[in-house]
Amino acid sequence: MPQHNSERRLASGNEAVAQAALDAGVALGTGYPGTPSTEILEAFDSLGGRAQWAPNEKVALEVGIGAAFAGARALVTMKHVGLNVAADPLFTAAYTGVTGGLVIVSADDPGMASSQNEQDNRRFAVAAGLPMLEPSDSQEAYDFTLLAIEISERWCIPVLLRMTTRVCHSATLVQTKGRLAPPSPPNFVRDVPGRVMIPAYARPAHHRLRAKLAEIATWNEDHGPNRIVDGERSLGIITSGISYQHVREAAPRARVLKIGLSHPLPVEAMRRFAASVDRALVVEEGDPYLYEGARTAGIAVEQKPEMYRFGELNVSRVRRIVAGDVSPEPALPTGKPPELCPGCPHRNVFEALRDLGCIVAGDIGCYTLGVLPPFSAMDTCVCMGAAIGVGLGLRHSLPPEQARKVVSVIGDSTFVHSGITGLVEMVYNPPATGHVLVILDNGTTAMTGMQEHPGTGRRLDHEATGRVVFEDLARTLGIKNIHIVDPVADEKAIARVLREALARDELSVIIARRPCLLAAGAIKIREKKANAGQ
Repeated sequence: MPQHNSERRLASGNEAVAQAALDAGVALGTGYPGTPSTEILEAFDSLGGRAQWAPNEKVALEVGIGAAFAGARALVTMKHVGLNVAADPLFTAAYTGVTGGLVIVSADDPGMASSQNEQDNRRFAVAAGLPMLEPSDSQEAYDFTLLAIEISERWCIPVLLRMTTRVCHSATLVQTKGRLAPPSPPNFVRDVPGRVMIPAYARPAHHRLRAKLAEIATWNEDHGPNRIVDGERSLGIITSGISYQHVREAAPRARVLKIGLSHPLPVEAMRRFAASVDRALVVEEGDPYLYEGARTAGIAVEQKPEMYRFGELNVSRVRRIVAGDVSPEPALPTGKPPELCPGCPHRNVFEALRDLGCIVAGDIGCYTLGVLPPFSAMDTCVCMGAAIGVGLGLRHSLPPEQARKVVSVIGDSTFVHSGITGLVEMVYNPPATGHVLVILDNGTTAMTGMQEHPGTGRRLDHEATGRVVFEDLARTLGIKNIHIVDPVADEKAIARVLREALARDELSVIIARRPCLLAAGAIKIREKKANAGQ
């Protein structure tokens, strides 16, 4: 593993988190690729850290929890909607606590640059009862990752690190600290009451969690990563995360309270700050989380108008918030709409679905663009893996003539992520008209930048490993109608196979297999290398 000393360099927020993880001796980084968090583990791997992709975020967090139970330091990364998938272990891990430092990165996406919603995951910190840090630039991404490990190990609790798109992808100067003192070697110490959450042990664990949060809240008031930037008394602004950067430019004369640890909130610090200014205003992206926390505590503060709850903030919008301007905002310039790449193997599939008049239950991936012209061949898209369940619900409910037109379409990485249980449901509760599942297998996680997944047979570092074979999995579940089609080599095959499958009152799985054009060259090289090593 390469060594380095303290240095000052330009780095994105994602790269800064990776560097901090390396410097802190994080033993394992795991997660699922999701913009804007993907580059964290890729950078950690390139720096020499041990990084791996999991099938989904729930599994990644469970692996991270296991590592932390062993006393190792672990980093788990995901985008904001990924935390929904990981919520089950997240809430209970707050009760069990950890031995080694466990940092969970939630990369939120205000403005939905690449997401199906813009949920504010500060709410997860409150609901799960976990401390949450919010960096505003790359330096704080580095510093707060180290602080998150420190808090996690001091209070034996997982810590959420909430990044946002601008912090993840913007590059600013970072002063690193070099390799820190290594943590204690991993060692498992049995603790049944602390680790086995049956009701008899979970009840006292909940009390312990609340006691920890009370201690952290007290620490946060006087020693937390919160700071006041002095300014004129006429205007005081309470803010956090990337909003702080916009505030400093939009209102350079204002007095500012920048909150770094946003749960538990430093309520008394907020109260003192509000009392020190003539006008106290809360500026934050997304939900009125800080505002509600202040008002619940009886602190007199103003909030942004409701229209600024949507999308990212920027300097211009913050100026309008400060001025109380609720006039219509200038329309954003229209850009070129996204589209499937010319020659993409998915194009022929969506053309066939369109021409056959199918009702398409779609999923999350670059193939979601099949909803746009000239295809207009997708009717639903809810969340990762929902294509199968939604399609089955439509089949169960529609009259037979419509039900027979329903097709579920899902990508290869998404199928592994959360489609396999849908396939099990398809076998367990088959609709009377049968069902048709199309797996678009392009050999990569194309939507986030060509990452590997369990269906490619390669790990994060592209080295060969075990492979999930979709057709074999379908056969073991008892599905008899399985078709593998190359939608480019035989353009008419996909329409023919679809037509035949739709005519049957049986379950059918169609695998449209052709490497993504952007990844095909790299895939050939990796496969050649793997074959040579056998």
